[in-house]
Amino acid sequence: MDSRDDWTPVGDLIERIAGDADLMASVVSVVRAKVREIAVLPSPDIAGHTRALLVAATRALAARRGPTEAELSFVEELAVTRARQGVPIEAVLGAIHVAERAIWSRAREVAGAAGVSPDRLLDARELYDDWAEAMRARLIAAHHATKAVQGPRTWDREASILRRLLDGGSAAALAAAEAGLPVTGGLWVVAARPGEAATALERSLREQPPVLCAVVDGLLVGVLGRAPSGRAARPGTVAGLAGPADPEELATVRRLAITALNAAESTGRDGVVHVARVPALAAMADRTELAAVLLDHHRPAWTALGTRAEPIARAVCAWLEADRDVARAAETLFVHPNTVRNRLQRFADVTGIDPYATFGAVDAWWLCHAWLTRA
Repeated sequence: MDSRDDWTPVGDLIERIAGDADLMASVVSVVRAKVREIAVLPSPDIAGHTRALLVAATRALAARRGPTEAELSFVEELAVTRARQGVPIEAVLGAIHVAERAIWSRAREVAGAAGVSPDRLLDARELYDDWAEAMRARLIAAHHATKAVQGPRTWDREASILRRLLDGGSAAALAAAEAGLPVTGGLWVVAARPGEAATALERSLREQPPVLCAVVDGLLVGVLGRAPSGRAARPGTVAGLAGPADPEELATVRRLAITALNAAESTGRDGVVHVARVPALAAMADRTELAAVLLDHHRPAWTALGTRAEPIARAVCAWLEADRDVARAAETLFVHPNTVRNRLQRFADVTGIDPYATFGAVDAWWLCHAWLTRA
């Protein structure tokens, strides 16, 4: 039998895999662990692009066709975005390859139960490979074209010195001296997502020399000889800051600056945010393995909450971020204050976490933020 209907289970299988939040979270985790240049990107960014590619592939498999122009245009946009972020094409392709392996591995595991025979799954994989090859060709071409338009970066030498600085250790002091940065007295590290706002931030930072700035592993990173002024970032700009520290310690300081950036983004802060201003959030953002344990432990609670899980999580976060002010949280969520109270009670009943207690509030925010990020 080789009718089009025979492919329906294949499409259903891939769609179900694409909608598996746990699998997508696992794919993102593996990609970030194996591809360093991708690891600095936000998880929702990685998950969103992975899910979009998978949905496009599902449609192609169902229709047994190659990529459409709309799908190729999406891939071009992804290539342009990654090129402008400074992510090498090898890293982009590597991330896609890691995601593909995880997804097809899951497909093999559940194909039998979904009514898809090994032969049909093999046919689907071959068709997918043909589709993916055309997509990869467009991805590579668009990435190279974007890099060519950008032209040779005038700060290639600066980026090279910056990388040596950020590696820390004994060589970092030599790199600092070469760049004209102080080798004693402390250095500061700023990290931001590339884009128009980050470009404006870089211009502002360069008005306070000595400074080194470049896109490194997908982030705009600056090493400064002094703390940036409060006017360094325009409204809406988000950047993480850490320091001061000696050159030998910059590998750690860079990680702290990135952690501060992630913490600031997670709570909607803007400006240049020093890691010391968000220590608890930074600690939570940096302990992804504990977040995974928290999610796993409270998986039954998420299931029990069903379709109400996401609005309840948003209510808990909004209430805590409003300093437990029900009225402010209700206004943020566009709901009645009693709705916020009811959702808080439902959360406490199902999870066993008391959001009114000091440490319970920390656990509640961390869990709900992890739920929303995963969702």
